This record gives sequence, structure tokens and C-alpha cells, in this order.
Amino acid sequence: MTIVAGKRISHKDRGRGKQDFDIDGFVQLLADNYSRWKAPIVTFIANRGAGPFEILVSTLLSLRTKDEVTSQAAARLFEKARTPEQILSLTTGELEDLIYPVGFYPTKARRLHRISRILIDDHGGQVPDTLEGLLELPGVGRKTANLVLVEGFGKPAICVDTHVHRISNRTGYVETKTPEQTEFALLQKLPRRHWVRYNELLVAFGQVVCRPVSPFCSRCPAASMCPRKGVERSR
Repeated sequence: MTIVAGKRISHKDRGRGKQDFDIDGFVQLLADNYSRWKAPIVTFIANRGAGPFEILVSTLLSLRTKDEVTSQAAARLFEKARTPEQILSLTTGELEDLIYPVGFYPTKARRLHRISRILIDDHGGQVPDTLEGLLELPGVGRKTANLVLVEGFGKPAICVDTHVHRISNRTGYVETKTPEQTEFALLQKLPRRHWVRYNELLVAFGQVVCRPVSPFCSRCPAASMCPRKGVERSR
């Protein structure tokens, strides 16, 4: 028997992961085991001292691209250009060569040029530090914008990618159909103290343990509290 928010619930009920899901305990378990997993690539780049523009560029490069590829492409690019002005000093062809083979690299090269021009013309060369300002940049959606706020500016925001969407639903903490629905559900439900690290922890956890297909439930630190919603096969 466990007491959560003043209510007595059995471990069996707790495992069903409904409204009494112990989000504090879950986040703490992931934090305790985080050192065993790889940090998400944008977090890794941020921890090495990258500024908001490099975080924005890295996030754009990472879309539909494996972390290993993003890491190498970002390193090549930042050897040549770390500011909007330096990006514009390169041709789109040179940018393509530097970031290849990230997904949709020709489109991303052109987008980096457009964003750099907008930042210089409209923002004094600085990356906006608001959700609204970031969403006005071409190719920047809510996921990218929120990640830049967290990693680039240290502001509390909830970045929802496929890992965060999947795991938040798999644990039963939310019941949503799309990442955008998950973001708004978490904005209402997730304690603000967890906003900054939630994406970082769940992405690392989702890449290694709570995989999309056949997750490693046998070695999951949160297995006893997870209802495994939607899991048909596990290891």
C-alpha cells in the first residue's frame, strides 16, 4: 500500500498509471539512472557551452536525423560558422557540403540562410528568447522552439518529441493522440519543476530502454510503476 497525494492506493492500482501516477518518483528514477544513457545530442552540445544560435542550428539539423550524424555535421559546420553573419558568408552549396548527410540537407542549408538573414535584419543578430518569436522563424515548430528555450536560454518549457509523446502515454500519465496534444496536456499537468529536464531525461531513456518497438522492460528502472500501455511485446 502506498499513499499518494493523501490517498491510499494499492501497488496494483498504482501500476495502472492513471491520475495517481507518481510523476515525481518516475522523474527521479530516470534522473538516478541518466548517467547510464547518452545525453540527447542537443543537450550534449549545450553542455559544451554552445550559445542560443548554435542550439537553434543543432536542433534544426537534428530533425529526422540520427544523433551521431547530427553531432558530426554540427561539428563540421561550427568549425566554419557559429554566427548568423558567418552562415551568410557561406554559399548554400558550401553549407550543404558541411552538413551532409543530415536529413533533407539541401532544404536545411537554404533554411539556415533564411533564418540567419531574418535574425540579422529583424533581431539584431540574436535568437529570439520567446516561443512566439522563435515560431516566426521558417521551419521552426513548437518542438524546436521549446528545445531552444530550454537548452539555449535555460527557460522552463516542455519540448515534446516522439519519445516524450510515446513514454508519457505508455506510462498512462497522459492520454493523447499527437505530440502537440501531449505538450498541452503536460503544460496543464506536469509540475513546473520538471519542465526543463523532462525532455532530456525521456529522450535518453527512450533511445536506450523505452524503445518504440519491444522496449527493454526487463531492465527498466520504472517497470514496477508502468502499465505499459500500448506495449504488445517487450524484452
